[in-house]
Amino acid sequence: MFNNDSLSRRTVLGGVAGTAGVLALSGCLTGGEGNGGDGGGGGGGSGEWSNTLEVLHGWTGGDGAEAADALFSALAEEYPDMEIDENPIGGGGNENLDQTVANRLQSNDPPSSFAGWPGANLQQYEGALGDIEADVWDEAGLKDTHAQEAVEACQFDDGFSAVPIGSHRMNDLFYNVEVVEQAGVDPSSLGDVDALIDALDTVNTETDATPFAMSLAPWGILQTWAVTMLGTQGFDAYTSFIEGEGDEAAVRSTFETLEQILSNYINNDAASVDFTEVNQDIMSGDAAFIHQGNWVAGAYINEGLEYGAEWDAVRFPGTDGMYGLHLDSFIYPGENPSPEESAAFLRFVGGETAQVQFNQYKGSIPTLQEVSTDEFNEYLTSTIEDFQNASEKPPTLAHGLAVDPSTQSDLEGVLNDTFADPFDVDGATSGFMNAV
Repeated sequence: MFNNDSLSRRTVLGGVAGTAGVLALSGCLTGGEGNGGDGGGGGGGSGEWSNTLEVLHGWTGGDGAEAADALFSALAEEYPDMEIDENPIGGGGNENLDQTVANRLQSNDPPSSFAGWPGANLQQYEGALGDIEADVWDEAGLKDTHAQEAVEACQFDDGFSAVPIGSHRMNDLFYNVEVVEQAGVDPSSLGDVDALIDALDTVNTETDATPFAMSLAPWGILQTWAVTMLGTQGFDAYTSFIEGEGDEAAVRSTFETLEQILSNYINNDAASVDFTEVNQDIMSGDAAFIHQGNWVAGAYINEGLEYGAEWDAVRFPGTDGMYGLHLDSFIYPGENPSPEESAAFLRFVGGETAQVQFNQYKGSIPTLQEVSTDEFNEYLTSTIEDFQNASEKPPTLAHGLAVDPSTQSDLEGVLNDTFADPFDVDGATSGFMNAV
């Protein structure tokens, strides 16, 4: 039976937990050369579709809306005779989307596919998903063409229940070039988190800008906590923590460092704004630095801001050589209302056409490994290279890869109760140790 306990717990978290958004779940496409783009194997060629393809996703604004439009426009061009019902559902943190999906699955009225994270996040849908290994993964040859981390994340119950659409990097530190230059700060010189704190203090002293733009939504604190742990305690300590064998001293030290940043250098309205609002402060020059997944790069790109001249990014201090791994996917419900159309859609999602069309606007990169970078800007091209060359790819703690939904909900609950200001290091440390 579909498990909705974790979703319910996340939805009822108080305060700002329901106001911020994870910006994008994601969709997958095939249709590139050699990737089954003709829709074969699942039935239904041109003019032979018998059911409507209904896809639910949460991209209703900003970079997400433009990326979704590019994706579904390309799908309509690939399959002009297929009836496509693209159903975007807005709401902070994709809570409305998640609740709609939960309601539909529990009432035995599933959509054809829905956007969601793969990996540990799929555990909440136990008993509600179907297996697309033969009709999608094997038919389109996706196992050999996608990054191994993405292939593994889409496996579920001894089969495959999702197809990846792209990857966001989670260990970037973005900044407004003019503000940091005015402060006399060189982001490329920040070798560790102590140097970052010194830089934030310099921005605070030398400019009127907010040093570190932040939304105190629990998921936002969680992702910044994770990158702070990676930057100060290292990959092994982070891996031990998410595997349930964390060192309390390392967890406490991470909270102490994060408390120093959040107590002194963030915007006064952090408890009442979401990340899209504080990211506007980066674009307007009212803030210097922000830590987010590189969906914020999608916002900069779509606003026409010049990379390197108006905005830029470095790896979060202490995480050079790492690629903080986030994955988006489309998920396949069991008892599918349109199995042939759904299989064709998911084969398309895994192919080059879809992955290029979607990710160039989303601020993410394809999980398909051999992709032309002609349509990607300099920042995303370098991100693709970093993904291929990273020595470590720590899975995101705040977006469904590192821990199951129930554990993630517990961690967000600890942050909501103890570390969304005031910043209670002792309470947060004990809460995190108990949660994992």
